[in-house]
Amino acid sequence: MKVAIVGASGETGQSIAHALIEQPDAFEVTAFCRPASKDKAEFTQLRNRGVKVVSLDLEAPHEELVAALVGQDTVICCIIPFVPETQIALANAANEAKVKRFVPSAFGPVCPPVGVLVLREIKEVVLRHIQKLYLPYTVIDVGWWYQTSLPRLPSGKLDYAIKFPNNKIVGDGNLRSALTDLRDVGKYITRIITDERTLNKSVFVYNEVLTQEQIYSTLEELSGEKVSRDYANEEEILANIGAAQNRYDQDGSVANLLGLSTTQYANSVWLRGDNLPESASYLGYLNGKELYPDLKHVSFADYVKELVAGRGKGVYVDRVFGFEKDTKMFTKQ
Repeated sequence: MKVAIVGASGETGQSIAHALIEQPDAFEVTAFCRPASKDKAEFTQLRNRGVKVVSLDLEAPHEELVAALVGQDTVICCIIPFVPETQIALANAANEAKVKRFVPSAFGPVCPPVGVLVLREIKEVVLRHIQKLYLPYTVIDVGWWYQTSLPRLPSGKLDYAIKFPNNKIVGDGNLRSALTDLRDVGKYITRIITDERTLNKSVFVYNEVLTQEQIYSTLEELSGEKVSRDYANEEEILANIGAAQNRYDQDGSVANLLGLSTTQYANSVWLRGDNLPESASYLGYLNGKELYPDLKHVSFADYVKELVAGRGKGVYVDRVFGFEKDTKMFTKQ
């Protein structure tokens, strides 16, 4: 199968690329990159592992995008989903290039398509366009990453691997939520894109279902350190969302979009109970555990043990975030 990844240098893109590379007899991988990014270390590493890296301006004319995608069986988008027009242009090109499966940039916690998360609403714009084209697709959402679920330890022992600590317990900390090790995302996707059952469907993949209290307690047990609890109640969370929404309505900058998304995630994942297998099932998702019961995943406890032993790898740790566009990213429809 010929698989093209758009956004292979990102955290999710790397997980997917590395999993595909592990099966050279099954997948021929192409990674598209912005011309300015072709010399990035992530793409050099992919080249060294046999991946074909191709420069592609995502704002190029339609004909150029079509030519780049011709011959690909599956196109996986891992770009930051702030600008739906970029993925819509890729979907149009994939449709004309007769791509057999288009995977839009989802890869987030499950929630209803409107009214909860602004990022989910942006993704819905893309999905509606894909369906308008009758372009074969699969939406893949994943549980909250292990890598962004932990608070800092008092000793600072895990700071090397935690750029965005989860230091607030939402509500009483006893609401369950689905979690996934980022490294397992790619493993699931190698199964999903070769499975006819998932064509024109949404799939939810996750490793374990835990509460924030269980996360904190596991960290305490395996680190030997006591972690203080700092709680945020529902009233506080909803007030934060309201304030963030006002800022975003007045100035639709990327910074304000991210601020709004952060507060909305706290509500969706840890208060509403959206990010659960049963919620996903209600919304029409296929369950990754039911589809692939033999897939072995990293347990949450083993992930924490790696971190405590100094062998863990954080996400975004070595990245500097910058955005070229500071414009309104989404118009309510």
